[in-house]
Amino acid sequence: MTVIEVNGLRKRYGGQVAVRDVSFSVEAGEIFGIVGPNGSGKTTSVECLTGLRRPDGGTIRVLGLDPARSGAELRRQVGVQLQESQLPDRLKVWEALDLYSSFYAEPADWRTLLEEVGLAEKRNTVFGRLSGGQKQRLSIALALVGSPRIAVLDELTTGLDPQARRDTWQLIRDVRDRGVTVVLVTHFMDEAERLCDRLAVVRAGEVVAIDTPANLVAGAEVPGVERPTLEDAVLALTTGPRSGEGESR
Repeated sequence: MTVIEVNGLRKRYGGQVAVRDVSFSVEAGEIFGIVGPNGSGKTTSVECLTGLRRPDGGTIRVLGLDPARSGAELRRQVGVQLQESQLPDRLKVWEALDLYSSFYAEPADWRTLLEEVGLAEKRNTVFGRLSGGQKQRLSIALALVGSPRIAVLDELTTGLDPQARRDTWQLIRDVRDRGVTVVLVTHFMDEAERLCDRLAVVRAGEVVAIDTPANLVAGAEVPGVERPTLEDAVLALTTGPRSGEGESR
């Protein structure tokens, strides 16, 4: 069952084109990754599909809804954790979850959610005193408190130490095991390879490939590299001349 369909998405800011042609679909129950260089349009694309930005062209359907026209209904079914998410430093963990749960008609039990994300012992800790990993766990809990069918997670593990990253990976797997479809924006190739069922590779506002991590590696042609990694494969797709361009351009 397809739960997200994006076709020919376009978005610009003044004279700058952020997204020129993004198309992909996401199936229910998968972890779908979006990878590409900084500034390639990854975050703008997910902001459009969650209704936070209005696209200039193309079509988006999330659970059959147009985010630009049905934002309120969509927010009841889609949980979002964005790269720049922040909370007031003095807000306690339990207060944040209690507040967010009040936004939904049928929220999850935030007390149970605290246990599941490993923050029960931090329930009375203020946001400003949480570690990076704990803040990310809280972000995931806030994205799940509305009992969403889809969770959109943007650059979730940026700035975390290796152990905190691995703990967060397991939490994302647990989210998927709850029956939640996950859209994961990342620039860490080990993260994409370990977590994602399929990847959309984005370059300069365009999707240049969609496949499983294993198939992207298997199809990679990297001069001088006998056994390319996923990072090699993605770099080959996102650097150098675009398809149809000569070397001199």
